[in-house]
Amino acid sequence: MKRWKSRLPALIDRADKLSDSVRLRLRKITGFTNPLMIIAYLGYGTADKLLFAGRVLEDEGFTPGSSADRTWRNLVNMYRRFESDEVPGARIRARFQRIENEVTTDDEGYFSFEIQPVRRLHSHRWQQVELELLDPPSPKEHPVRATARVLVPSANARFGIISDIDDTVISSNVVNKLKMILTVVLSNEHTRKPFEGVAGLYRALQRGLSGGEENPIFYVSNSPWNLYTVLLEFLNLQKIPLGPLLLRDFGDHLFFSQEPESHKKSNIKMILDSFPHLPFVLIGDSGERDPEIYRDIVKEYPARIRAIYIRSINKRPSRLAAIDRLIEEVRQTDSQLVLTPDSEFAAAHAAAEGLISTNELAAVRSDKKKDQTAPTQQALIQ
Repeated sequence: MKRWKSRLPALIDRADKLSDSVRLRLRKITGFTNPLMIIAYLGYGTADKLLFAGRVLEDEGFTPGSSADRTWRNLVNMYRRFESDEVPGARIRARFQRIENEVTTDDEGYFSFEIQPVRRLHSHRWQQVELELLDPPSPKEHPVRATARVLVPSANARFGIISDIDDTVISSNVVNKLKMILTVVLSNEHTRKPFEGVAGLYRALQRGLSGGEENPIFYVSNSPWNLYTVLLEFLNLQKIPLGPLLLRDFGDHLFFSQEPESHKKSNIKMILDSFPHLPFVLIGDSGERDPEIYRDIVKEYPARIRAIYIRSINKRPSRLAAIDRLIEEVRQTDSQLVLTPDSEFAAAHAAAEGLISTNELAAVRSDKKKDQTAPTQQALIQ
């Protein structure tokens, strides 16, 4: 049985690739039934290098959700996102300054770029890279284009923030798998709610102690890339600071061809290595393995982590005891792990540590109160 289970992901992956290959051949013979589109994911970089990724898909005419959408509409929209028709072997051209680079999408339609500017970037924050689909060809009057936005942290930044999303920024019920699935499937970016006060806390961390630091925020999550546009719109709607979203392929998400822990660790390490001059604040929750992952990061980068904030959502005594042990382990370093009941508690600690101004505490409390009184759709998943 164990051998059969270990072979199942490989068999399913092989079947999926065969199905994609047949479907691609049919589409090339008959023509693509839908127009194509480039989805460019928010990237990050330095004065000398820009990194970003994206995907080429058939455009099935998605429309943004609304607060009035019924459950059935959310269900249909979510199905269409996960049943996306990727375009493998597509050629993409990127233009930045005087540089032109070309890449080809992989079997799942993903692409990635690493661009070295002709001259060092002195204007920081968001850089824009123009993208164009070269093949499959599109009508000349309707070229397929997109703009990739790449975050280059400001020279004013004193630290960076790396945050989980599920059950850290947005309520996802990760501890209860059935509730988690229903939460994702039966809601949209308008009806899902943030944890109380999280927008105020993240804006305060971004502004820092002086109020003008422009500290960069990165979101590293085990959510699938299929939810990228939903999560991005959610951050915009809730006025939560934008930053690169580093998610996972849906196939990995289902069959764990890459362990969730490995995905998070590798991306966090890439961010830390990209900005060796910046210390970081790590934010997660106690629902799964964030505390253990962050403990490992502190041990590998002992002088780089200012603080770890863990939202307490798993109240089981065994889990609380395990986190108590992790708190003691982290205490032996120059960092600290703080188990926090809400954003207001985390903000108070951050102010005491000189990470944010005490003037921001009232704004976090105000955000928390507003979120507590906002309507919710939790009744759908009880």
